[in-house]
Amino acid sequence: MALLANAANLLVQISTSDEFHGPSIEEFFPPVVIDLPGEWFDINRIMIVRFIAVAALLLLFWLGTRKMRLVPGRYQSLIEMGLDFARVNIAEDLLGKKDGKRFLPILTTIFFMVLFMNLTGIIPGLNIAGTSVIGVPLVLAIVSYVTFIYAGIKKSPKNFFKNALFPTGVPWPVYIIVTPIELISTFIIRPVTLTLRLLMNMIVGHLLLVLFFSATQFFIFTLGGWYTLFGVGTLAFGFVFTLFEVLVAVLQAYVFALLTAVYIQLAVAEEH
Repeated sequence: MALLANAANLLVQISTSDEFHGPSIEEFFPPVVIDLPGEWFDINRIMIVRFIAVAALLLLFWLGTRKMRLVPGRYQSLIEMGLDFARVNIAEDLLGKKDGKRFLPILTTIFFMVLFMNLTGIIPGLNIAGTSVIGVPLVLAIVSYVTFIYAGIKKSPKNFFKNALFPTGVPWPVYIIVTPIELISTFIIRPVTLTLRLLMNMIVGHLLLVLFFSATQFFIFTLGGWYTLFGVGTLAFGFVFTLFEVLVAVLQAYVFALLTAVYIQLAVAEEH
């Protein structure tokens, strides 16, 4: 039912003129809904979607933890499963129990925040991911980057940057080539790739869904006749890609948190 409602909601938003109107990049820059003093504080549709995602996340955790029991109820079990997944598959697998426990709060927060922001892209009435505009992916990438730097400096205050830029066992003339590469790959490329990987996946997913459902509207309601067969096909593809977007939303949240754990693990490695 949620998929049908999502499709219907998208179809209603598409123009009913005789021309086909595909998805546009302008959808990621919606008009201001609440005009506050200063352009930085204006609230548009995507900001509202982000507020809703955060509120839903807080509500879910509140429901699951307000009455903790030895024999967990439905909501407590759901929360515990999610937390155990983050603890075992993201934190402890890479960092071990000691460091995994230290960095579990930040890794868990990143995982669930990205997940809930991603899932708004397929929820009826919202229909756009909170991570489909660069603000949230960039902020989370900066948080990941700062955590990585903090972990490295905390582990080895004097040698972290030295060991990162000047790997041991390399002949000194080769450092002329190796050091700039390490600087770019370790301290510049990482936050950029974290940001762009998440952002591009959410943008492409939204554009594909709008394309399929807008084509369905065009074939069935505008052209009609035997073109309806094409509409049925695009509608089917729309449903399939909606399910695929659920998988992408979960996978991207996992990858973002996992890469953050990988960077932390590299920072606290013994050679540092």
